[in-house]
Amino acid sequence: MFFSTKDTGPVADAVKQHWVDTRLPAALRPYARLARWERPIGWWLLLWPCWWSAALAAIAAGNGWPNLWHLVLFLVGAVAMRGAGCTYNDIVDVDIDTKVARTRSRPIPAGQVTKNQARLFLLLQAVVGLAVLLQFNSFSIGLGVASLILVAIYPFMKRVTNWPQLFLGFAFSWGALMGWAAVFGSLGWAPVLLYLGGICWTIGYDTIYAHQDKEDDALVGVRSTARLFGTRTKPALILLYAAATGLFMLAATAADAGPAAFLGIVAGVVHLGWQVIVLDIDDGDQCLKLFRSNTTYGWILFAGFCTDALIGWL
Repeated sequence: MFFSTKDTGPVADAVKQHWVDTRLPAALRPYARLARWERPIGWWLLLWPCWWSAALAAIAAGNGWPNLWHLVLFLVGAVAMRGAGCTYNDIVDVDIDTKVARTRSRPIPAGQVTKNQARLFLLLQAVVGLAVLLQFNSFSIGLGVASLILVAIYPFMKRVTNWPQLFLGFAFSWGALMGWAAVFGSLGWAPVLLYLGGICWTIGYDTIYAHQDKEDDALVGVRSTARLFGTRTKPALILLYAAATGLFMLAATAADAGPAAFLGIVAGVVHLGWQVIVLDIDDGDQCLKLFRSNTTYGWILFAGFCTDALIGWL
């Protein structure tokens, strides 16, 4: 049977009073939790490199706005593939999740769904992602398929390296290549530099996120940059966010962007600096709040790029 009849309540770090837990039928809630629909920050973080890249492509092409159809496709694709990735990750990590306080309430370890039910749900989400991908040009389709290798290996990296966040960056920043490829059918320096900057940004924000679990991770042998950096997390974040900013500026330069794009990047520095200044690595609730605040950072950069595209077009 596909539908679950057991609902033991929301995941520990879910958004409180979310529609997933208040409006969805009880049988569907575990699947929504598998896909993390009640935690939209994940698909926003997957979406931002796509939208940034689409906006940079609009600047380079002399268009006044990113392709709206592409933006919609990237949104749907980000929700579907983030959900598929989380479902896959939960299937792989069930033995670890049962040992970590924050994750043992996830649907599989909590007994809300079986592994086979999760696998079927993973397939359904992948089909949606494939349907989205097939709307793009052949180069973009091939590029999108290639990203599945990174998605497949990511859950295992926390077992073998102190840098699983690097591999998350490889996967989550892939949209920086996709947005550009969807417009031009090829790549260039601008999307590659944007991709590298996205990797640095991802390592930074996910290091903050990983500090929530560092004690449990140490007990079960899970590795992370949070454990690696430890008390040196703030200097590490400064270096990572500085590298991301520099690479984003180089990407904007390669796309022949104007002042508005650079103003957006500089405004983003203020937000990233605020994260570093206020961060308390021993306050799990604050780490989660700062992690989620990267949605704001995404809007700042996107607004700058879109404004620059519009000004250049006018």
